[in-house]
Parts: sequence; C-alpha cells; structure tokens
Amino acid sequence: MRQIILDVETTGLEAAAGHRIIEIGCVEMLNRRPTGQKFHRYLNPEREIDAGALAVHGIDMARLRDSPKFAQIAVELTTFITGAELIIHNAPFDVGFLDAEFARLPEPRTVISICRVLDTLALARALHPGQRNSLDALCKRYSVDNTKRELHGALLDAGILLDVYLAMTGGQSALALDMSAARQESAGGLGPARRTPGIPLVVTVPSEDELRQHESMLDLIHKASGGKTLWRQDAAATA
Repeated sequence: MRQIILDVETTGLEAAAGHRIIEIGCVEMLNRRPTGQKFHRYLNPEREIDAGALAVHGIDMARLRDSPKFAQIAVELTTFITGAELIIHNAPFDVGFLDAEFARLPEPRTVISICRVLDTLALARALHPGQRNSLDALCKRYSVDNTKRELHGALLDAGILLDVYLAMTGGQSALALDMSAARQESAGGLGPARRTPGIPLVVTVPSEDELRQHESMLDLIHKASGGKTLWRQDAAATA
C-alpha cells in the first residue's frame, strides 16, 4: 500500500479568504516502510504573509520571491500523490488549501478525486478522547523526537507525522506477536491458562452504545492499518 504523509505551510488560516500555500512537504511510504522518496517545494504565493502565520513557520516573502508558483509544480505534485493514501494531521485544513490551489488551474480538480485521505487528528481524537492531540502532544505521548521543531516546516512536520502515525497504528502487529507467542506456548505442552480457584469471574456486558463506540473504533483502526486488521480478516473468512 502506497501512502504519502503530507503537510503544507500557508500565508494565513483561511483558503476561502484568498490565503495561499507557501510550502509543501511529502514523504512516501510503501507497505508502512519509508522509501526515501520525497516531494518538497517552496512556493511564491503572490500575496503577503500574515504576521500570525509568519510567527508559526518563519518563512517570509524575501525567501519566496524566486520560488515557483503553484501552477508550475502542480503536474509534478499531482503525479507524486495520485493513487496514494494521503496521511495528514488536521486534513480539512491542508486539503482545503490544496483544493483552492487546484481550483485556480486551467483544469481544476480536487484532492479526493485523485487520492484517499486519512486524518490523523480524527484518528488521535478517537484513540485519546478528551486529551490534547496536536502533533507536539502526540510526539510526547508516543516518544517521538521533535526537538528540531522550533518552527513549523512542511517537510519536517511530515517526517515527524510519519513516526507518530506508525506509533499510533503499530499496536496491531504487537497484538499478532502476542497471539502467536500464546499459541506457541500452548503447543509446547504448557496447557491453557488457568484461573485461580475460588475467585469468581466477573463478566460485564457492554451496553448498546458502548458496542457502537467499540465498532467505530475498530473501523478507524482497520482503515488506518490499510485493511490489515486480524479481526476483520477472520470475520471475512468465516462469513
């Protein structure tokens, strides 16, 4: 499965207000392994950069005046991302800006017409409800090194998000190893696990709402794994 971790930096917060992309960073993964292939461009936005945005990424117009415009790199970008699953933190923001840039081209298109999109912010909120789920917060939670992130940068943030995404969705392989080890132990003659006599086993029956939330969580994890979760494969095999 081909996945592209993507991030953009912009002149401001609202594409609908005419703000533009000034940096695009993409990192490629194939079957959950980084390939080393990247797409990175600084862009001339043809407008001034808001002071608030400048404070976030530190990229000023003096640095961008000789950079290409989006229309000049659109074909190259489209070729790089077409057919892949885009992994984006707070995807509506980045996709909104990309769609606005694509809409200015002689042959307009949308991101969703050429790619699938996975929003890691939505995934993080499902996995960690009620907690902070910014990229920095996730780095801390999953022990991902972000010490070089003094300012935002599209390619830097894409690389960090790659590590965070793999950490967030890596539990499935660990579960498979645990199950395999348990089967080997049982096959080795140690027998099944036994409950201590005299201790009653308490069985808690989930409510319908809890079951719905559980299924929603399984759906998110299944999508994030690229359709490789063991429980969905077992269910399909026995259907």
